[in-house]
Amino acid sequence: MEKKSVEITEKYDAIIIGFGKGGKTLAKALGDAGKKTVLIERSNKMYGGTCPNVGCVPTKSLVYRAGLISAGDGSFEDKARAYKEAVEHKNSLTGKLRERNYQKLTNHPNITVMDGTARFVSSHDVEVERDGATVKLTGKQIFIDTGSSAFVPPIDGVKGNPYVYTSETLLEQKELPKNLVIIGGGYIGVEFSSIYASFGSKVSILQDGDVFLPREDADIAGAVRKSLSGRGIDVLTGVKVKAVEQAEGRAAVVFEDREGVRKLEADAVLIATGRRPNTKELNLEAAGIEVNARGGIITDDSMMTTAPDVYAMGDVTGGLQFTYISLDDSRIVKSKILGDGSYTLKDRGAVPYSVFLAPAFSRVGLSEKDARDAGYQVKIATVSASEIVKSKVLEQPDGLLKAVIDEKTGLILGAHLFCEESYELINIIKMAMDAKLPYTVLRDMIFTHPTMAESLNELFAV
Repeated sequence: MEKKSVEITEKYDAIIIGFGKGGKTLAKALGDAGKKTVLIERSNKMYGGTCPNVGCVPTKSLVYRAGLISAGDGSFEDKARAYKEAVEHKNSLTGKLRERNYQKLTNHPNITVMDGTARFVSSHDVEVERDGATVKLTGKQIFIDTGSSAFVPPIDGVKGNPYVYTSETLLEQKELPKNLVIIGGGYIGVEFSSIYASFGSKVSILQDGDVFLPREDADIAGAVRKSLSGRGIDVLTGVKVKAVEQAEGRAAVVFEDREGVRKLEADAVLIATGRRPNTKELNLEAAGIEVNARGGIITDDSMMTTAPDVYAMGDVTGGLQFTYISLDDSRIVKSKILGDGSYTLKDRGAVPYSVFLAPAFSRVGLSEKDARDAGYQVKIATVSASEIVKSKVLEQPDGLLKAVIDEKTGLILGAHLFCEESYELINIIKMAMDAKLPYTVLRDMIFTHPTMAESLNELFAV
């Protein structure tokens, strides 16, 4: 076999591994600062990272298109055609975003985008496999933003099964499954259940734990489960999946629960059992970079790894898997590299998140249980979504809004919003929490009418 050639290139000021949100944002900042920067990405289908290609944007595009379908109207064939059109629209959208991300950096005079797979040789040197050759790069500073990938557990019959998908591969299928079984009852599985049920699939969720959405308070989790059930989505808890079989052009998921060993047939099986940091190919040991028990790269409060001058951002650290966390990580690194280092992880504040169900669920801060366990004396505020005028206008009565308030200070400790447009409302509460405003500010705020925002007047009227 012909030995791959190794080319020693000139030294870079900055080497960025991974074209994610943090990597691309930092590359632009470093380039603007006059630093010679190279950004390495192993797949030309991933410019921009997970979010615009296989995560947030494509799923939310499908969420929107699914919302245009009336639950009681149209045959399955009609909905299947709408689904195919939605996937094609999604593909066009992600392609345009990917190209825009690429052009923004390649047109910069100080930035080089290099396709290839990078691995560390030392804390300042990496080798990149590309075009049948190995290119060696050296850099004063190196930044890792390689993201995460779907974790597929070792279930019998899963490997090589044409009916088994991850969240990434299912999004590429243009044929709507009549029956979809989702293995995993976390946020990804729940969100996909809502999308495909809206398009007309019969969806079943199999969760190994006995408690549905265990991170959430029981009243919120119960409201979500009731809403899913009302839409025909079966949620089975306390399930142990034993195998996924192939039979007559379909899959069959064999599992055991309280009723014994059972089987569910499906046109598609989605594995939604979490994601793991992409570190396998990086050869981190060569640079002295350590990982934690979950496989995430260990960093300090400035995102520096255990190797000096090497930083990590986003999902690869094993923390919260949101594109805005990767973005904020890049702000922390920028503060350290180009600023005074005053902005660190300690300054981040509460982190909101949303699950785009129908209606959506969003949360920021502590749950009631977490707050009580931490020793707070709390005041709990709740309001049913059915009592909100805008919910009536939108004909979406499902949902529950809940806030956790520190009784001593009046500060908001957390909020849980299961209602329409909660993904917008949660940002208002996040700002109030970060600014340390008492809940009465939102209680007495003048909001336009009819809006979901004015529900905060009612929620905080305690």
